Amino acid sequence: MFGIKDDTVFEEFEEEELRNPCPRKEVEGRWIYTSRELRRPKRYGPPVLCDFGSTVSGEKERLGDVQPDIYRSPEVILQAPWQYKIDIWNAGCLIWDIFEGGHLFYGTDPEHKYRSRAHLAEIMALLGPPPPKLLAGGTITGKFFAEDGTFQVGIDPPPSVSLEELETNLEGAEKERFMMLMRKMLQWLPQNRSTAKELADDPWINGILGG
Repeated sequence: MFGIKDDTVFEEFEEEELRNPCPRKEVEGRWIYTSRELRRPKRYGPPVLCDFGSTVSGEKERLGDVQPDIYRSPEVILQAPWQYKIDIWNAGCLIWDIFEGGHLFYGTDPEHKYRSRAHLAEIMALLGPPPPKLLAGGTITGKFFAEDGTFQVGIDPPPSVSLEELETNLEGAEKERFMMLMRKMLQWLPQNRSTAKELADDPWINGILGG
């Protein structure tokens, strides 16, 4: 989330609420209000970290389904043990969204809804087949892969595609640096992804931040 340096956004919000109160209802002694959108501010502030309600420490390995569907890392999809490196995958997908104006993975199944099998198929189209080491650690790997690693879910992966083919906004050295950043973050195996500390020295990130 970004901070807001344009106070008129809140002033207009308050004035509109006074002129035209939003619908509300009382349920078991609590008032519930419909949401009112804020106008897009003219000036944004620095990024603000927020919404820590579901955060957990990554110091130890964990199991369980976390992350929004389209940002789930491979180990989360396969319900393999995960730690901090799921956030590196997540951040890579978010950076792509921000600078490319669309998701890297959608996970849209032929049934027209998100399914893990469709998400895995899209990752395979981009990164190739998953390493046996990752498959061995997944508690539900058998739902998607045979013992020999064959993808067996009733759908075929999309045609293979590279990050270079998907990226259409950058050129030359800047595109090359952006591709290098993505490859540091989007790796099947979590141990092959860069750490946050390593990414702080990344040339593309420092170029964007003016470092």
